[in-house]
Amino acid sequence: MSARVALYWAPELDDPLHALGSAWLGRDAETGATLPQPTVPGLDLNEITAEARGYGLHATLKAPFRFSAPYAEVRDAAMALAARTRPFALPPLAPVNLGGFIALRETEPSTALNAFADACVGELDRFRLPPTEAEYARRRPERLTPRQRELLDRWGYHYVFDEWLFHVTLSRRVGDAERELLLAAIDAHFGAVLARPRFVRALCLFTQAAPGAPFLVAERLPLLG
Repeated sequence: MSARVALYWAPELDDPLHALGSAWLGRDAETGATLPQPTVPGLDLNEITAEARGYGLHATLKAPFRFSAPYAEVRDAAMALAARTRPFALPPLAPVNLGGFIALRETEPSTALNAFADACVGELDRFRLPPTEAEYARRRPERLTPRQRELLDRWGYHYVFDEWLFHVTLSRRVGDAERELLLAAIDAHFGAVLARPRFVRALCLFTQAAPGAPFLVAERLPLLG
């Protein structure tokens, strides 16, 4: 019961964002391989990306959860959702300061993207085991807004539905000086790749074998609607 599964967006393997983003974090979640990271003068990029590296390059659609049914049943439900979802365009991405973290965010709203995340949360929730006391405490419920607390209690995660934001985390929380250096390094490392057109064509299942283990891409389920 300690394994977890998550529903994520991740760039396609032939998208340069996959290789560049994996190198930035220092690990390829598709293969599990450790990768050399770019050098950022004045910063320890390995330390700054340590937590994000464990989760792999992704944007959360449904946060990691322990599941109550065999993995095959979770996978079948995710596949059914993917099968009736039509591929859609993902707006260009850009690095932003998100509550002190540096993350890639879409540069314009996407109704299709929000609807996809909402469906992932709602339709797979029947497989989610309730959080343990420790898992619940890690969400720091005392610091949440009333709406976020309501979502946490109902869905096991507080950044869902109207509180959800698409984001691809690239750092821990950083200070102002670190942020400026990181943003310049991200611009140099990713170049024009972030702004190129891309489509969401798959729902990615990431799995974690045990607490503290790195997340790996288990399956990429094609959107067939």
